[in-house]
This record gives sequence, structure tokens and C-alpha cells, in this order.
Amino acid sequence: MDRTLHLIGIARKAGRLETGEEPVGAAARARHARLILLAADAADNSCRRATHFGMVGNVLVLQTPYTKAELGVASGRSSCAMMALTDAGLAASIVNKLAAADPERYGSAAQQLSVRAEQVLKRKKEQRIHEKNLREGKRKPWAAIPVRREQKKEASADVKKKT
Repeated sequence: MDRTLHLIGIARKAGRLETGEEPVGAAARARHARLILLAADAADNSCRRATHFGMVGNVLVLQTPYTKAELGVASGRSSCAMMALTDAGLAASIVNKLAAADPERYGSAAQQLSVRAEQVLKRKKEQRIHEKNLREGKRKPWAAIPVRREQKKEASADVKKKT
């Protein structure tokens, strides 16, 4: 089995693959899709719909060199003309595998998805750091330290004594 099809199977097992026209459209409209793949022998109407989904969700749409039967076997179905990957890292690695086989056709797409995958990874890392800081009670260095009620009462009592 081809390495690209193997990665598609891994994406399916990880739950990061939407297959079929309706799920792909829903994932694109919800902006969860990172890449839409089309079979080489997909119907013209399917290609047109996938292009529309790509424009709506700002998603890259690529036609693969694989047939509907080959994509179907990789995705656990009998045939599949259209699929969407919802994980940026898996999408980038699949396009990198396609670019290794045909750099002229998929080279720019591989570069574009690699940049997007790095951005997503950076955002996830920043989110994990932020959540850890919230759990541990860390504050921003420029933020004022909150004053507790007891401290306010003591401070107001000190001011009254001085006057």
C-alpha cells in the first residue's frame, strides 16, 4: 500500500477524516477541514462541489492520483470520491508525500500546508501554556496584584489613624 493511502487510513482511525459529500461540506462550513482530497476519477459535479466547499471554508482542494476505489479502501469504504482531513499535521504530511511523488503538481500546496501546520502547532502550544498558567495561578508581570478585603480594611484603618 502506498504511504499516502496509509496516512489516510491513520487519519480515519484517529477520527480526523470526513468522507463523502455531506460530511465534507459540513466540515468545510464549520472551518474544521484543513484539506479536501478528490479522487482522480471523481465526477465533474463532485469536483465543482468540492471547489465550492474549499472556497466557503478557505480550504485547499487537491485532486489526488488515486481512484475512488483506492481512496475507498484507505478510508474503510467501498469507494470515496471526496474526503476532508481535519488535522493540519496529517494534512501537511499527506501533501508532503504527494509532493515527493509529483513535486510540480503538489510542491506549492505542500509548502502552504506546512506553514499552516506550524501555525496551528504554535497556537496549540501557546494554549497549553496559558491553561497551565491559569491552573497554577500565574499572573501577567504588568498586571496589578489584586488586593484582598482584609488588606483593604487594614489600609483604610491606617489612613484613618494618620488623619
